[in-house]
Parts: sequence; C-alpha cells; structure tokens
Amino acid sequence: MRDFDFLEPASVAEASRMLADLGEDCRVMAGGTALMLAMRQRMLVPSHIISVARIEALRGIRFDPVEGLRIGALARHTDVADSAVVKQHYPMLAAMAAQVANPQVRNQGTLGGNLCYADPSTDPPTCLMSLDARVVLGSARGERVLSIEEFLVDYYVTAIEPDEIVVEIRVPAPPADFSGLYTRFLRTAAEHRPLIGLSLATRRSGSTCREAVLAVGASTPIPCRVPRAEQFLAGKTITPEVAAEAASIVAADIQPVSDARGSAEFRRDMVRVVARRTIAGLYGLATD
Repeated sequence: MRDFDFLEPASVAEASRMLADLGEDCRVMAGGTALMLAMRQRMLVPSHIISVARIEALRGIRFDPVEGLRIGALARHTDVADSAVVKQHYPMLAAMAAQVANPQVRNQGTLGGNLCYADPSTDPPTCLMSLDARVVLGSARGERVLSIEEFLVDYYVTAIEPDEIVVEIRVPAPPADFSGLYTRFLRTAAEHRPLIGLSLATRRSGSTCREAVLAVGASTPIPCRVPRAEQFLAGKTITPEVAAEAASIVAADIQPVSDARGSAEFRRDMVRVVARRTIAGLYGLATD
C-alpha cells in the first residue's frame, strides 16, 4: 500500500470541493471495509483518502409517520439492525442488516458505503429496492434524489457524479397493511456473500396479497424487480400453488449471471426455490 494523504472534511460541500479538485486520484472512505481491502490488494492506489466520518449530517436514523425513514449514510449495518424504529416499522430491513456479511463488517461497514461500492453480491440494495428506497446525493451544487434502480447502473457502477457523496437513504412510510420478508441463500454455510437475495414487500389482507413488490439480487448484475410476478400475485389468495407459479415467473424473467460461484442455470433454479419459499413463508405456509 503506497503512501496517501488523509483528508477530513467537516461538511458535504467541503468534501465535494475536495473531490472536484483531486479527481481520480482520491477515494471517499466511510467505514473503509471495502476500500482498505482493495488498497491492500493494490486494486486501488489513491493519492488521497477523503474520510467523511466527521460530517455530522451523514449520521442518524430517524422516522416520521408521514415522511418515513431517513438513514444517514454513515449508519453502520449494526445500527440499522439494532434501531428500535427500524425494527418496529421495517422489520425485514432490520433482519436483513443483521445478516450482512459478518460481525466485523456489520460493526464497521456503513449503509452508504455499501451502496456506493455497488457489489452485486450483497444484501442491502435488493431489500431497499423492494421498499422503494431513495438515495440522496449531495455536493457543493446541492442535492439530488435517485431511486435505487436509478442509482445502481452496473457491476460496481453507480450514477454518482465525481463530486457527489451519498448523504442519506430514504424509505417511504409503510402502509398499515404492510408485510415483507428478505431471504438470502448462501452456497455454503462458510460464505458471507449471498448467491441469491430475494426481497418481497406486500400489502395484504389476511392470506390475500393486495399489492406486491419483488426484487432479486446477487444472482443478477444489479438487483432487479420482477413486474410480471408482482402483477401475478396482486389480488390473489396465496396458496402453495400460487407461490410455486409466481416463483416460476420470477425464475423465467431474470437474467442470472454465470461465474465461478454458480452457473446461470443453477442460479435460476435456486431463485425459483428461494422465491417460492419466501412467498409461502411470508404468508405463513409450510415450506420445505
């Protein structure tokens, strides 16, 4: 690891100006879990590191019944998992955060940093997509707000501009009939990166699904929603047969990747299994 200058701006505007001045020779650091690994492996050799840890505007987790949830970019995964308001209003989000990677990463890594890294095999983006989350980007020019779908562009690529940083993540207030479940599938118990992440958020009346948002990640280049499966579930009483048919639609409509961790065919088959179990599990049906 080569020498670098360590900068600590105190505001979003100051950090933005540093990014604009230094260009490609600098990197932003939040928790540093991904950045330090990349630097040790010499995948990145920045001349400057801009730590945003002193920017108070990036901290905190707040909930308002009208505006919904606002999570500062510097909130760690463990902060999200342990937050009383997240557990109360978005239990699927808290449960997801409690499973991210391993304890070391959860206690150091941040939600904002996770989204900026855009690792295709991670949990938060898929769960947040099903919750219709928004990413707030800040710079010396002001703020702009993007949906998760707009923010994530490709493998390790986001829509963030060179002088921007993630300020916070916003999640709309859940309706009274909200119910959701996030499921991750690991190829082996020793792995920390999911082979499949599937998130289902619904409005329900008993065993009837009134509305559904279903997102698949980890097995696709970027998380994606499955509109045909969402439309199929809407208005139906969920039975094992309905769950199985919806799962087949999910498996048919995704474009899985093929790599050393699993072929596209294997991932498609496992997405079908995970989707069926998630739909059935959310509605209290027995799963194998």
